[in-house]
Amino acid sequence: MLDWSPEQIYGWLERTYPDDKSLRVSHETIYKSLFIQTRGIFRKESRIHLRTKRKFRHAKPHSPAGRGHIVDGVSMSERPSETEDRTVLGHWEGDLILGSNNSQIATLVERKTRHTVLIKVKTKKTSDVVLALSRQMKKLPALLQQSLTWDRETEMASHENLSIATNIDVYFCDPQSPWQRGTNENTNGLLRQYFPKRSSRSGFSQKDLNKVAHKLNTRPRKTLDFQTPTDMLNQLLQ
Repeated sequence: MLDWSPEQIYGWLERTYPDDKSLRVSHETIYKSLFIQTRGIFRKESRIHLRTKRKFRHAKPHSPAGRGHIVDGVSMSERPSETEDRTVLGHWEGDLILGSNNSQIATLVERKTRHTVLIKVKTKKTSDVVLALSRQMKKLPALLQQSLTWDRETEMASHENLSIATNIDVYFCDPQSPWQRGTNENTNGLLRQYFPKRSSRSGFSQKDLNKVAHKLNTRPRKTLDFQTPTDMLNQLLQ
């Protein structure tokens, strides 16, 4: 290996192919490609060839975008194409549904089957949210551990820790655009039957939440041609 930096590669390409832009690529594009391909973390075999040896790629600082600003969050526009067209299992959308008295429940919905997982979360602190998500998502079959798309709220500020714990790619909606997680938003609407607005979520145990998720997952869904999420998921996992 020559241990060239991405900037050196860019400079060499520009000098060698001054009249052919198709043979040139910027150093930021090289960094971004490595960042995405390695699930947001430079692996050791790549990191040893960088002078700084840093584990994470930190973009140049920008002015904060206000409430919900996420550092080093990868936009959902960078998600693989199979995420968009729902051809592959394991791509999730997530959110917190909030209740009274600072109570909340994390909701995860698998995009292809609409299979729903509900997770008890102690607080909205990013450490508590990421820990609860990590514990539950590590229980999923490997085929279901592909990606998670979340809104740009600060409960996911420690998203890098979630990727480290689970090896799941984390992507974010555009600012003030929670509707981009349409599958999750629709499911949260169905969950209002069990968790009315302004009611407390603190009285529900994880066992209670599993029962509610089971009811939703065994309900025929029009969008699935009246299959249930559980039936569809089981068929695809066979």
